[in-house]
Formats: sequence, structure tokens, C-alpha cells
Amino acid sequence: MTKNIAIIGGGLSGLTCAKGLAEAGHKVTLFDKGRGPGGRMSTRRMDTPQGSRHFDHGAPWFLAEHPDFVDLLEQWAEQGVVARWPDPEGPSWVGVPAMNALVRQAGLGMDVRYGVQITALVKARQDWWLHEGLKPHGPFDAVVLAIPAEQAALLAGLHDFSMARAAAEVVSIPCWTAMFAFDAPLDAPDIISEAGPIHLALRNNAKPGRPDGCCWVVQADEDWSRQHLEEDNAKVAGMLLAALQEATASTQEPALAAAHRWRFAQPAGGCLSRKAFWNAGLQLGACGDWLAGSGVEAAWLSGRDLAQRMVQG
Repeated sequence: MTKNIAIIGGGLSGLTCAKGLAEAGHKVTLFDKGRGPGGRMSTRRMDTPQGSRHFDHGAPWFLAEHPDFVDLLEQWAEQGVVARWPDPEGPSWVGVPAMNALVRQAGLGMDVRYGVQITALVKARQDWWLHEGLKPHGPFDAVVLAIPAEQAALLAGLHDFSMARAAAEVVSIPCWTAMFAFDAPLDAPDIISEAGPIHLALRNNAKPGRPDGCCWVVQADEDWSRQHLEEDNAKVAGMLLAALQEATASTQEPALAAAHRWRFAQPAGGCLSRKAFWNAGLQLGACGDWLAGSGVEAAWLSGRDLAQRMVQG
């Protein structure tokens, strides 16, 4: 029987689950609060006097070790969607020409509604209704939560206590990320790590398939990000610029500076006893890297596992 299924969260895990369900003949609609595809693999485009610049301000790269995920990436590499970086022989990958290319590829043919933040779930008899504030979406036969653990705990709380409790026990790591565009290249390595408050700084245009223009992405470490979590974006950008200038011995001022706060950048630890939650009685599921272990590969594995469980009933 064909089901009408809603997935909250349009990142890689949700899209992977959606693909598996769609291939089994189900109708799937995804809702994502972001402005476009990417989630924590987002890419931001900003204009400077020298032209537009692109910044992978989410995951800088990702690892792939599971044979099935590696096989998929090899297929996408042949299509120019991903490439190995920084080691062409290593397990690290990036999207091409931006990190969100991976999510765009995973979402081909999917019905994704961006700019929609679901704030509540309501079960009315056999039907699920999703509420965007006072605006309802539905009815749906089943719902999947493909969002960070803290958000999943809130939505599942009135329906599945075990799922909500497991999600509530997961703590996510925050991360402040700054983006800088310079008129001239900085005399520095492409990757800088553990320098003052900097966890990782990298020259974004050093990645394969990137347009010209000196662009740097700077990720603050966990302690610094927690300490400054509620600071103003502009102030954070200024502090991380000073850290980058110190790390590179540069006094060059950027043509553009911005910052983004990832409140739920990645889970500090996941419920590793299972890859996904599926309550067949309620027709409610959850997937994401907070279940299968942190990282892009874990998100993909979790979404695939949940789709398989749902198809099996």
C-alpha cells in the first residue's frame, strides 16, 4: 500500500530515507527550515567588490569507509558531484563545486519544502499533522524526524517516550564558523588546525572545483564556541579574524567577513546501539548521525536503515 510520508529535515539522512521510501512506491514530502539544500553541509554565496565568493561553512569535508557509501561516492565522482580532498588517495571527500552538491544530488526528484519550520506533531486517529506555528500540513500516514537530537526530542516527546528520552540524552557540540574573503592570497598552508581558539581554518578555494578568489573558513573550537555562543555575529567574526591573522602572521583586512553559529554542529555521542528508530505502531521514525555515530557517512547509513525498516513494515 502506498503511504503518504512526511520527513522533517532535508539533510543527507532525511533525503537518503526519502529516496529509499520513494523507490518502494511511497509518496514522500520533506520539510526543512533552511533556505536551501545543505543542512550542515551548507555552502554560502556572498558578494564582494571583486565578485561573488563561496564558502563551505558547514562540514569542511567528510570521511567514507563503509563499502556501500564508498561505492555510491565513486559513482558520484564519475558524475563530477564529489572528489577526494585533501589526500587524493585518502578517505576524505568534498562536494563539487560546493559541499552542498552532495545533498543536491541526494535530493534529485524529491519534494522538499524549504523555509518551513515544524514546531509540533499532532496524531489524530490514524493521521499525522505537522504544524508550522498555526499552519497545519497533512494529513500523513507516517512521519520521520531527520533533525538534530535536541529538536527530535521535543517533537517526539508527546508520542514516543523511548525515542524522546534517547534523543534528549544526546548532547550536540556547538560551533562558531567565520567566513573571510581576501583580495590577495594569505601566505599560509591551506589547512591550519588547533591555533588559539581556532579548531580548523582552511582555504576554501583550495578544494577541487572551486572558483577563484581567496576565501577562508574558520571553525572555532568547542570550548570557545560555548563560551561565546550568544555573542553577536559581527563580534565573533572580528575575534576569529584576529585569531586567523595571528595564525597566518598576516595584517591583511578582508573584503568580506561574516559568521554563522551552528548550535547543533555535531553530536558529542550517539545512541550507537541502533542506527535508527522506528515505531511501527505509531508510524513514527527518527534517523540521523546522532543515532549511528557522528558524521556524514553515519547520517547516510541511518537514513538508509530507517527506510529499509519502514518498507519492511
